[in-house]
Amino acid sequence: MIKTPQNPAPSKAPPSSADLTRAALIHAALRLFGRQGFHATSTREIAAAARANIGSIAYHFGGKDGLRAACANHIVETIGGIAGAAMAEDPSETPGAETAHERLNIVLEAMVGFIVARPEAGEFVQFVLRELSQPSEALDIIYNGVFEPVHNRLCRIWAQATGEDPESERTKITVFTMIGQVVYFRIAGPAVMRRLGWESVGPSEAAAVISVVKSNLEAIIAARKGAKS
Repeated sequence: MIKTPQNPAPSKAPPSSADLTRAALIHAALRLFGRQGFHATSTREIAAAARANIGSIAYHFGGKDGLRAACANHIVETIGGIAGAAMAEDPSETPGAETAHERLNIVLEAMVGFIVARPEAGEFVQFVLRELSQPSEALDIIYNGVFEPVHNRLCRIWAQATGEDPESERTKITVFTMIGQVVYFRIAGPAVMRRLGWESVGPSEAAAVISVVKSNLEAIIAARKGAKS
């Protein structure tokens, strides 16, 4: 007989109209800031794209600058959650080289699954590229919330997999290279899809990218271990 839990977890309350408006403004701003730039985008455009009252930007975010910061925090929360789940480990265990290698594979798979396969990742990448070319406080939020902690964690996992120094310049460059090969598929998406003859990126296309980036990781680790030998 199936037993009914005595204390079932409370169901999550549906988002309020204010929550929905706030989310719509963030998504609209992400898209427009990334496409047109912060200064070329008006609050009127953002409100129209979000189907919201223009006054709601000041109400929810204090103004356009606050909305840009909210966009950056949204990116941090989304990517941080995905990366955190992929890099999670049992704190009571010290992973060996094989376990660390497999964790790197899991991270790469998660990166492809989001950056390459999910359409909304395009808005994230465009926004970040704008911030990198025209830095603001939003870039500081993204760097401190995603770039530095995720890269630092990947360097430590790389060190566990290879025995190399996690703080060495070589390790840091290697991890940037590992990330960059995945990000390229989003940055140059139209050219990549045209060259490969893909109409869209679905499960089979994502699997093809995952297969190659995992093979690249395998080859790099093998080469490093061979050089040590």
